[in-house]
Formats: sequence, structure tokens, C-alpha cells
Amino acid sequence: MGRRRRAPLMIGAAIVGVAGALSAWLFLSSAAKMPEPVTYTGAAVTVFKATKACFSDEISVPGVLVPREEVAVRPEREGFQVWQLLADAGETVTQGQVLAGLIPPDGNTSAAISVPAPVAGTILKVDAVVGTPASARAAPMFQILARGELELLGELPARQLPAIAAGQVAKVNLAGVSEVAARVRSIATTVNGGTQLGQVRIFIGADSRHRVGAFGRAQIAVSQSCNASVPLAAVLYGGGSAVLAVVRNDRIETRKVVLGQLAGGDAEIREGLAEGEMVVARAGAFFREGDRVRPFIDGAPASKN
Repeated sequence: MGRRRRAPLMIGAAIVGVAGALSAWLFLSSAAKMPEPVTYTGAAVTVFKATKACFSDEISVPGVLVPREEVAVRPEREGFQVWQLLADAGETVTQGQVLAGLIPPDGNTSAAISVPAPVAGTILKVDAVVGTPASARAAPMFQILARGELELLGELPARQLPAIAAGQVAKVNLAGVSEVAARVRSIATTVNGGTQLGQVRIFIGADSRHRVGAFGRAQIAVSQSCNASVPLAAVLYGGGSAVLAVVRNDRIETRKVVLGQLAGGDAEIREGLAEGEMVVARAGAFFREGDRVRPFIDGAPASKN
């Protein structure tokens, strides 16, 4: 009877041993498959390197196109009437070209005299009418835009006039015409007592595309400075200051900067940023001082700075 009772005990011990070994194997196997802890390296962010650029401080002058010189054509002799008109408004004429013919009141064509163009240019207006008297005391027979030259006549507040001078280079934008090069010709020595505006004349030159009376706007560069430049989209504002999110050693530095001129979507940084430093291109407001980031330039990892 005693030997028959030992068999179940031996079998039970064996089963327990096998179960323990299986549990140990499963534990070691699952432990081997557990992933290693991931170290956070920061959010990916697009950056650019600040470049050096030159910015011009410009004064804008609105105005209209007027003749640089307008010449009135009148008859040299009295008592004649208009017999022929040989030129019309809009035509380009040469110096000495006959514009009209005059005859005495009796209609004697053999005594006719001619009216020549005193200068080369473009005829702006014709007031002469065939059959009517021609007189130096009446309105001019013709008005000529001398040499076809135009200039922009604008006005500036008195406080801005000292900043410009005759001979300064300007750029003029005209409706329907691409930007043209120009130059300041003269500046008024007086200002309007009521408006405190003074006239400025900016010489453009001759161009058949330009029209007297057309509106234009001139930009005159009065000074230039060269400093670090960043896209305006990277500039944040907070606490009354301009701020940039700068990346240094893969961490965010919120940097207060001093802005200068703005041009073409770019901003001049006069203080607070050096050429070559990495700046967050957009969404800089989502980062805080000291945040870890992974900077990318044009889709490629940026070198540490």
C-alpha cells in the first residue's frame, strides 16, 4: 500500500518542475523582446541661416507726370490767318519742321508764311483752326513737349525735404509701365503755408509709353545699412519687442532683436542676431526657451551651431 502512494507524489513534483521551467523561459523570452527606452530628441523644426543684406531707407514721393519743358508756338507776324495745319497732337516733330501755313487776309497764297517748330519734341495740343486769325496775343497755336522729356512733379512734407538733394537716384513706378530709373532734378525752396508741402521734380526722360498727367510714385534712397536679414514671417512680437526663435545646440533661445528696414518680405536685424545663426522659419511661437528641437534646413538635418 505504501509504494502505491509514492507514484502520484513523484508525478506531481515533476509537473511542478516543468511548469516552473516553462514560466522562467517565458519570462526571459518576453524580457528579451521588450524595446529599449526611447530618448526624446525634440520636435523637428525648419530653420534657416541668417544672411547679410543691405537695406535702403527710402522716401516715397507721389505725383503726376508733367513736361520737363513745354514750348508754346505763336506766329511771328500779326494780321495773318491760318491756311494750313501740317501737324497734329501726338505727333513727333523735328526742330524747324513746318507746322502750319499762314496767308494774309486777302487770301494771296504767294505771300504765305510758315510756322516752324522751334524745338524737336511731341505736340501736346493744337489750338490753331484753319481760317481763323493767328495772333501772338491769342492762345498758342501749338504746344510742344520739348524733346519728349517728362518728369514727376510731387510734393513732400517740409520735414522730409532736407533729406533729399538734386542729383539723387530715384525709381519711379507708373501705372501700366515697369519701373523706370529717374533722378531728382530740383527741390522747392519754399513750402505751401497751408499744407506745409514742398514740390519736388524728378526727371524721367523721353519714353513714348509715358503720358502727361499719368499718376506715378517715386522711391528715393536716402541712406543704406547692411546687417543680418531674416524673412519677416520669422519675427514674433511680444512685450512690445520683436523676438526671434534662435536654435543653438539643438535648443530654442528666444532672442529679443532690434528691427531696421523692411523690404521685399525681409526684415533687417540691427541688433540681437549675427549672420549665420539658425532661426526658426515659422511657428516660433509654439516653442519656449530651452525646448529641445531637431533643426532641418531644406529638408536635411542642420549642423549644430
